[in-house]
Amino acid sequence: MGKRIITSVIGFVIAIAWLLIIVGHGVTVGHNFNHADNWSQYEQKKTITVGLDDTFVPMGFRDKEGHIVGYDIDLARAVFKQYGIKVNFQPIDWLMKETELRNGTIDLIWNGYSYTPERAKVVGFSKPYFANGQVLVSLRNNHILTAADMKGKVLGVQSSSTGATDLDANPQVLKQYISNHQPILYDTFMNSMNDLNAGRIQGVLIDRVYADYYVSHLPNPGKYRIVESGFPVDQFAVGIRKSDVTLQRKVNAAISKMRANGELAKINQKWFGEGNIKQ
Repeated sequence: MGKRIITSVIGFVIAIAWLLIIVGHGVTVGHNFNHADNWSQYEQKKTITVGLDDTFVPMGFRDKEGHIVGYDIDLARAVFKQYGIKVNFQPIDWLMKETELRNGTIDLIWNGYSYTPERAKVVGFSKPYFANGQVLVSLRNNHILTAADMKGKVLGVQSSSTGATDLDANPQVLKQYISNHQPILYDTFMNSMNDLNAGRIQGVLIDRVYADYYVSHLPNPGKYRIVESGFPVDQFAVGIRKSDVTLQRKVNAAISKMRANGELAKINQKWFGEGNIKQ
């Protein structure tokens, strides 16, 4: 019996030692990110993690050298530079973005993330900073000029995107026309565009910012047509855990300062060449 007690005590001491080592390396044990205001931790560690789909041009994507770049990348860095905090960019499965935020894998969703009432039930949002909309992209030889021209044709859309949400919420706009009244779902916009080019689908419902930037940088942009989808304009904002009220306030304050001093306009000019900022 005495040996068992001694063994148990030794095991307990070892477990405590490992716990102290882990904590010493900066991992918060038992911390519930989803129910805490974590600003003091971000300040202490001087780092914060942004989750993104790294194929979403021009908001956040990889350049030819493999570096993550984009409008939202520049904006996030400029925001946290004001607080002396470095931003780590973590590519994620876009379908799992809210889960990643809730679990503490990421601290922010910042990648052309549109505010919707449905998302606002589970995610806190910054003030909007960019006006966007959903458009239909097709090949010109498909002769798609309006949503009604998609009648009987196959539509592609990214899973868990604003376009997918709009499609279901307003079936009379587009869903009623498409083949089987259901779209083909893709994990990335890039894959949907590849299938459009291959003729496997005839249209893609996509964010205007992606469509304009992507098509304009193709070797033959004239082969594509971009038309209004009929869905309402949406606004990009930063997704934040509801408990992170200080972080939300800090992000809003930093963006407001950048809007006032012209820094936000400079980022806009760099990526789009003309004003498209939510003022």
